[in-house]
Amino acid sequence: MNADWTQRWDLLQRYRLIEIIALWEGRLTTRHLCHAFGIGRQQASRDINEYNRQIAPGNLEYDKQLKGYKPAPTFKPAVTAGLADEYLHLLNRRRDLELRFESLGLQATDTTVLYAPPRKLRPEILRPIVTAARKHKRLEVEYVSLKNPAQEIRVIAPHTLVYTGLRWHVRAYCEKNRDYRDFVLSRFRGEPDMMDESPNPIEQDEDWQSRVTVRIKPDPRLDRAQKKIIAEDYGMNRGVLAIRTRGPLVQYMMQLLQIDTKVLQGKPSAQQIIVDNLEDIQDWLF
Repeated sequence: MNADWTQRWDLLQRYRLIEIIALWEGRLTTRHLCHAFGIGRQQASRDINEYNRQIAPGNLEYDKQLKGYKPAPTFKPAVTAGLADEYLHLLNRRRDLELRFESLGLQATDTTVLYAPPRKLRPEILRPIVTAARKHKRLEVEYVSLKNPAQEIRVIAPHTLVYTGLRWHVRAYCEKNRDYRDFVLSRFRGEPDMMDESPNPIEQDEDWQSRVTVRIKPDPRLDRAQKKIIAEDYGMNRGVLAIRTRGPLVQYMMQLLQIDTKVLQGKPSAQQIIVDNLEDIQDWLF
């Protein structure tokens, strides 16, 4: 890939749109780019040609009957993962981004996505947290928790923002606990105060550096046909799906998959999947 375009977010977005539309709709025209990004037809044509020559050579071929580009038989995603979710989320964004994508040219398809209610978070809180993580600084913050509802002053050194599928939190070194902890972003109060450089960088977060594989499989109480359905739902290989994650994120993965590792659902049709290597991940559960 060309280093010049990888540093340009707008160009990357156009290449991604080219790839998604061509792959999932089977017909790409300059109008898709013109309407989505407010660019002229000549610029859109240059973008498509540049994508097909430099980014993903030969991925697209022009079809006179379609009057547009279609995926070549050797098409291979270069700037996307090639997943249906990318296209489905693009369809759904027609509602969220009407001002920019209302004339995208996608075939009308009703979609509905469930989102967790957004947690309250002020820019004045998030900005210094992001800055401290980037610059490896310490922060003096005010924080509340269910265990300690009273506002408490902490000094932390954030290193990573994490979205669990339900809420955002920040992974940070906590000087009070002398350990790395997770802090829910919506539970910070006041405005954080930037301090000096932290002596506790991400590299010293041993738990965060630990890679863990979670193996899930169909609930053994299901019959053979039901197990096959579940295995195909999750794209399992030989009845097992291996999910690679970081140690501190294992519990959040269980919550996202709706797996209760302590209680087995009464009905296997409700449980559907279980952890195949529970002993291996036990130390990461809480």
